[in-house]
Amino acid sequence: MRFFNTSGPIIAEKHYHLPPLSRFDLDDLDRLIDEWQYFVLHAPRQTGKTTALRALRDRLTGSGDYRCVYVNVEPAQTAREDVERGMRTILGGIGDEAISALGDHTVEELWPQLLERRGPDAALQATLGRWAAAEPKPLVLLIDEIDALIGDTLVSVLRQLRAGYADRPRHFPQTVILCGVRDVRDYRIHASSEKEPVLGGSAFNVKAESLRMGDFREGQVRDLLAQHTAETGQPFAQAAIAEVWRLSVGQPWLVNALAREACFQRDGVRDRSQEVTLDAVQEARERLILRRDTHLDQLVHKLEEPRVRRVIEPVLSGDPDAGGFSTEDLQYVRDLGMVRQTAPVAIANPIYQEVIPRELSYPQQEALPHDPAWFVRDGYLDMDALMRAFQEFFRDHSEHWVERFQYKEAGPQLLLQAFLQRVVNSGGRIEREYGVGRRRIDLAVIWPVGDVGPRREQRVVVECKVVRGSVDATVAEGLPQTATYMDRWGAEDGHLAVFDRTSGKPWSERIFRRTEAFEGREITVWGM
Repeated sequence: MRFFNTSGPIIAEKHYHLPPLSRFDLDDLDRLIDEWQYFVLHAPRQTGKTTALRALRDRLTGSGDYRCVYVNVEPAQTAREDVERGMRTILGGIGDEAISALGDHTVEELWPQLLERRGPDAALQATLGRWAAAEPKPLVLLIDEIDALIGDTLVSVLRQLRAGYADRPRHFPQTVILCGVRDVRDYRIHASSEKEPVLGGSAFNVKAESLRMGDFREGQVRDLLAQHTAETGQPFAQAAIAEVWRLSVGQPWLVNALAREACFQRDGVRDRSQEVTLDAVQEARERLILRRDTHLDQLVHKLEEPRVRRVIEPVLSGDPDAGGFSTEDLQYVRDLGMVRQTAPVAIANPIYQEVIPRELSYPQQEALPHDPAWFVRDGYLDMDALMRAFQEFFRDHSEHWVERFQYKEAGPQLLLQAFLQRVVNSGGRIEREYGVGRRRIDLAVIWPVGDVGPRREQRVVVECKVVRGSVDATVAEGLPQTATYMDRWGAEDGHLAVFDRTSGKPWSERIFRRTEAFEGREITVWGM
């Protein structure tokens, strides 16, 4: 039996999978190799890079036209700036892979003596040169996790590859592909041997092109899920398939994790005679977020970096003036896969969109003194009581609590989300929409009603805005936005939270509650 894979490279007989090279233009790959080019393949973590490289190795070697070896240099990361130790690990790895893939012992026999005679800053170039010359069939080298190397070790590898480039293909590899999360062009390498950071584009200025490995397309997501149905007979409801796509936007790890959670895990639909429903996918999503598996944990860890904060903070606040990120900051966060590849700047998919504010507000959420049971009446959320309690809490404690947030510009919005999440965690969920320049955050609170019979949901919309100009102008702008969001979610209950951060303005002028009518809808406006 096969299953959905969420860790490590694909094993064809064990994992549902797409053809590993189907996400590339093979004509482009063949052209670059035929032209003896050195190039970069990059993509966020856990998107299938390693699987694709290994498939390319097998394709090239199987053609009979090339000797091709794949090597993962991540084990050399712990050498940090000890170049000799790092080069020993890298050369040993290449030697092992040459034996495994090609039955070729040349590198294994060459590198120890060359490292001793030529030193760590020439041994890689010398070894690859002699190996390439050992037989007429051209050599292709695929180097994975190149950006795991640190400082002088990385600089030495890049410069030795550059130095040997002119001798290809007879006395150096015809093609080298460097693979990592980021394009080598964007590296800023802090090496102890250099006074200034070394630019990757300078250390490896022989790169011809950079190829980015994209996410799954919607049709590919359907094809992957269909493999499970074909092998087990268990169907996915069309709404469930659409939800996997909506939540993941094709991010490969998320697609596999949602499907695995929904079909194979203890709380999933293990009975193969039962359809995988929309509810099953939504419940899988919540379990993934709460469990915070390695992929999501790595995402959260990056939020601590200043260059990530400069991009994500204005996305969270909706304020185009917050953060002040640079083009380099934005490219870095795009390379990590945290935001979309195209304008406008927005979080890459709904699951990341949920994880990021939850994580940033989690300590505050846990410290809040309010019991979720206080706001449930006859199975329904009492949103008026909940918003009134938050308003009182915000008036009394906001200055102290907002300062606790690392992302202070988005502090009020994060505090409201923490308050809502604390309550909703007891049974419902929150859907969020936010982005740079939107000047608002839209929250849809989904609360299940009733334990028996057909599933019913209470749907409530909360829009958050920060006052710019006057309160009345902000409310006038927010009412149609809130009404539109209510229509999208089929919500009968709508709330507009207006945060007035005007310095020195007394709370007596900032705190209010009033009901406004807009196009036949009643919207409760909360001043804070």
